[in-house]
Amino acid sequence: MLHCMTSEPEQQVGPVGEPDGFGRLWTPHRIAYIQGEGKPSGPGADDGCPFCTAPGKSDEDALIVARGSHVFAILNLYPYNGGHMMVLPYRHVADYTDLDPNETAELADFTKRAMSALRSASGAHGFNIGMNQGAVAGAGIAAHLHQHIVPRWGGDTNFMPVVGHTKVLPQMLADTRTALAKAWPGE
Repeated sequence: MLHCMTSEPEQQVGPVGEPDGFGRLWTPHRIAYIQGEGKPSGPGADDGCPFCTAPGKSDEDALIVARGSHVFAILNLYPYNGGHMMVLPYRHVADYTDLDPNETAELADFTKRAMSALRSASGAHGFNIGMNQGAVAGAGIAAHLHQHIVPRWGGDTNFMPVVGHTKVLPQMLADTRTALAKAWPGE
């Protein structure tokens, strides 16, 4: 339970059953990310790359929002904000400079469409867009290029991520995927 800063917090029971005054927002699904579940065992496409296997699944099962000829848009399983999408090539390449001209053009086009879909479906006020090139730059799956499109709203930076290192997402990923797929603009 969240409380106003001016009120006294209710006494909460801690994780071992002792009262400690802290409320808790449990996110057990994130332990898979923390422990590296689903990460590739190596840099090759056949090393369990989740971005290479996703296109072989249904859009609903893989959380794919839209498919193109060279790239596809997919929801991030561990989003920074609701609607956090990634655009990536089907081809297993690590570096932006490895994309061919058709992949580069479609990646740019899909980024624009993702922004339009997010504005339409969720009223996003702004975006953080970018890609981390290499593990040292923060890429969680460095062997398969992916561009992040993170929607932002005025006031979305609050005490939860700052103090609690937790994001509160208002919608299930499957519902977000459906809304964004419906809002995805045509060519």
